[in-house]
Amino acid sequence: MLALLSATTLVLVAGVPWMLPAAAGGTNLKSPQNVDVYIIDDTFILRWNRSRPSVRNVTFSADYQILENGAWLQLPGCQSVASTECNFSSVKLNVYEEIKLRIRAEEGNNTSPWRYVDSFTLFEKAQIGPPKVHLEAEDKAIIVNISPPGTKDGGMWASDSSGFIYSLDIWKNSSSGERKTKTVYSRDKIYELSPETTYCLKVRARLLPRKTGAYSPVYCIKTAVENKLPPPENIQVEAKNQTYILKWDYAQENVTFYAQWLHAYLKKIPGDNSGKWKQIPNCKNVRTTQCVFPKNTFHKGIYLIRVRASDGNTTSVWSHEEKFDTQLQITLFPPVITMKPTNNASLRVYISAPGESENKPVNHLYPLIYEIVFWENTSNAEYFSEQPLRNLLLFTSEELTERCFIIENTNTITAVEETNQTDGEHKKYSSQTSQDSGNYSNEDESTGSKFSEEFLHQETE
Repeated sequence: MLALLSATTLVLVAGVPWMLPAAAGGTNLKSPQNVDVYIIDDTFILRWNRSRPSVRNVTFSADYQILENGAWLQLPGCQSVASTECNFSSVKLNVYEEIKLRIRAEEGNNTSPWRYVDSFTLFEKAQIGPPKVHLEAEDKAIIVNISPPGTKDGGMWASDSSGFIYSLDIWKNSSSGERKTKTVYSRDKIYELSPETTYCLKVRARLLPRKTGAYSPVYCIKTAVENKLPPPENIQVEAKNQTYILKWDYAQENVTFYAQWLHAYLKKIPGDNSGKWKQIPNCKNVRTTQCVFPKNTFHKGIYLIRVRASDGNTTSVWSHEEKFDTQLQITLFPPVITMKPTNNASLRVYISAPGESENKPVNHLYPLIYEIVFWENTSNAEYFSEQPLRNLLLFTSEELTERCFIIENTNTITAVEETNQTDGEHKKYSSQTSQDSGNYSNEDESTGSKFSEEFLHQETE
């Protein structure tokens, strides 16, 4: 009798009790438990637990709903499934549209109540899978080719493939191998390695601001025998009049050099860009360690430049790729300096930016930094090359501002900023007490140079 009641429903018809079979949607079947969605790249998986693990003749079906439309549709790949997961990757959905899912258990004509999954977008649920990696070996470098996560025609990362940032861990294949982490492009080169040495590496992709992917499998490769010709080093570009001068260092003689350029943004685009490098005019078959080419070779932008050597029979690998920003190649003329003594045995120094006048301030592309060295002008005066009195870094201002330095003695220097104020108030900064004004430095010449380089580097990133 108990078994019968579990499969039937008791109702009253004209006051007479009748036993009827359980209707579809009855409560004798329970809904699936712990339902969740797992998305890696373009693979969409729905998973759940059975409410009664011992029951094996129960199947499951799921529906989906696009919130804007409201209609429930059968979820492809998730109909009458006997297992506890289904793959609905075939469904054609906008990964940024908000959807809902529901799933129920089925046993013949009997079904459980629906179990609903909170609304979500495929993109917000998606995790980044491991990228594919291909390696090529040189004597002291490894060329890394990275394919973006996901399928070639997949929609999950279709608009983000060029936005991936790749983090690479590399180490020597030995028990004492030190692991280093580098940020690389989809096609990049790892330099400063040892010849005939096996290196292992793994890569993962990141998508800002918060998605970090899984690591790829570990790949290992052995570098080649050391090349007879080393690559050129210390690549530099200087601007002079209407030309650029490309220079490099090389120790061996009787070799010729070739130089190429590439748009820097192409490094961020997935794929092989080796065929997109172009020859720099006047920098082919060069027998000196420099070449000169016209400025109109490049438009405004950031480029990469590389050089290699050849002795006719052997060719070196390409040098490090040097970043070259045409907007930083600006020739600056000396500033105008005016010095006035004061009544308290001090000296006041005024600096005007190149081309600047009292009524015409100059807006420069980048803030200018001045370095000032003072010394006593006596008959036995020598330039303070080892111990200069002070080196001061000072930014120019877009407003009409005069800046000066009052030198009271060799131990105290006070920076004074005078603005066009009617009340005559001055804002003072003490070089002995202020640590964060940003307008000067107490450090030596090398520190000042380092600050300038770091500032310009930040501007180009």
